[in-house]
Amino acid sequence: MTDALLARLTLGAIFIYHGLVPKLLFRDASELQLLDAHGLPHSLLVLAGVGEVLLGLLIVLLRRQRWPLYLAMAGLVVLLMDVVIFAPAVLVQAFNPLSLNLAALVLGVIALRERPRS
Repeated sequence: MTDALLARLTLGAIFIYHGLVPKLLFRDASELQLLDAHGLPHSLLVLAGVGEVLLGLLIVLLRRQRWPLYLAMAGLVVLLMDVVIFAPAVLVQAFNPLSLNLAALVLGVIALRERPRS
């Protein structure tokens, strides 16, 4: 297994986990607070969770495609900026979006280093 494939699989697993566990299965309070900060209904948490799980599956299953990686990386940057603006207090918590998103972005860069097969 190449480093790029391992990075892709790990990034996919991160998206699947973060869509499934804190959004769909347990409706984490911090996820709900982010929706509240935007004045959005809590029902959107299900949509966000399904979207993250689907993106994670696309990253894992479409191994020859680069666009899911770019989509994930763009989403990570946008969501991090959203937290910086609307919920900056979250950035000082343990395992916060800054450290998680930075690590996930690096995994995306490593995954993009995979050479396309001819």
